[in-house]
This record gives sequence, C-alpha cells and structure tokens, in this order.
Amino acid sequence: MTEVFKIIPAPAKTLWSVGIFALLMLAMFCLAIYIGYSSRHVQFQLSETELRIKGDLYGRTIPIASLVVDQAVQVELNRESPYKPRWRTNGIGLPGYSSGWFKLKNGEKGLLFVTDSPNVVYIPTTDNYSLLMSVEEPEKFLESLKMRNGE
Repeated sequence: MTEVFKIIPAPAKTLWSVGIFALLMLAMFCLAIYIGYSSRHVQFQLSETELRIKGDLYGRTIPIASLVVDQAVQVELNRESPYKPRWRTNGIGLPGYSSGWFKLKNGEKGLLFVTDSPNVVYIPTTDNYSLLMSVEEPEKFLESLKMRNGE
C-alpha cells in the first residue's frame, strides 16, 4: 500500500512574486517591441520654430533657436570621427540602432538617433549637447534647417 503526503502549500506571497515577475517580463517584451518599431519609424519634423523628434523613447521638441545651425554638418561615424559615440550613458545601443544619450569621442554629450553611420547629421545645441541623426536626405534636411534659421 502506497501513502501519499502532500507538500504544505506555499504562502500567497509566492503567487504574488510569480505574478509580479510575469508582469515585469511582459513589460520588458513590450519595451523590446517598441524599440524595434521605433528603430524604423522615428521622424524629424522641422517647423518654423522647432525641431520635433517623434517615435522614440528619447524624442523631444527642440527650439530652432537652441540649435547652432551654422555648425551643422553631415558626418560619417564609421570612420575615425570625433563625433563617434564612445560610451552610452542612457540609451539604446543595438547593432544598427543607437538612440539616447552618449558620450562622444571628442568629449561632447550627444543625443543620438542613428541607424546609418555613414549618413549622420551633426547639430550642436546651445544646451550643452549635440544631436546626431540619421536622416534620409541629409543635404535637404540641412538646407531646410538653414533656411528656417535665416541663413
């Protein structure tokens, strides 16, 4: 004859712990999906008064007056560039997608939205950081930015 002895049931905090863990995993999954989506859908909208960066965790609105437009240039980050990101301080660094705050090789603080290292627009700001953005038509973007700045 076989006797069966059951385990003493775990306390309720065990179930709560499993539930919290499951919610955290779900949140991380949703964040990963959003990062993947945003790596292909960030937009740079220029108006007469502002540059609006939409579709990313680090998106924001920057007044045109805060941009040092006369120093804005197209750069290549895959060469030994002083603007190449060196350290990620608060951002996303995936192969083919860098977004957020980075320390650049030249020591500057940079806000990056970079997917294509050879085609990046570099724009310093008066707020102690520089923008680096992969824009589909960098020459046209820079021309439009300079026109809005009155250059």
